[in-house]
Amino acid sequence: MNKRTSASARVLAVTALVVAFVVAVVAISGALGGGDSNGSGNGKHGGKQAHKTHHEHVPATYEIESGDTLISIAHRTGVPVRTIEELNPEVDPQILVAGEQLKLR
Repeated sequence: MNKRTSASARVLAVTALVVAFVVAVVAISGALGGGDSNGSGNGKHGGKQAHKTHHEHVPATYEIESGDTLISIAHRTGVPVRTIEELNPEVDPQILVAGEQLKLR
């Protein structure tokens, strides 16, 4: 009887880990906008229109801070990563230097 309980506990533990992993992936995916870095998402506002209305509130430049990534800058400013990369072709996205200015529009 003890072996049955032990086997059941193992199966339950593995199942719980798989469920936790799936929940974490879904949560992260939702937090990152579904992995869609161009801002066109499937939200209510429909991509370009949402970007146009938000453009009015976007500053012209952003000063890179220590620890920033293009994804964190995109989330903070509302400007898609692809747009930041297109406006700043000289910037290596893997090596962002604190104090440098990025064009946002």
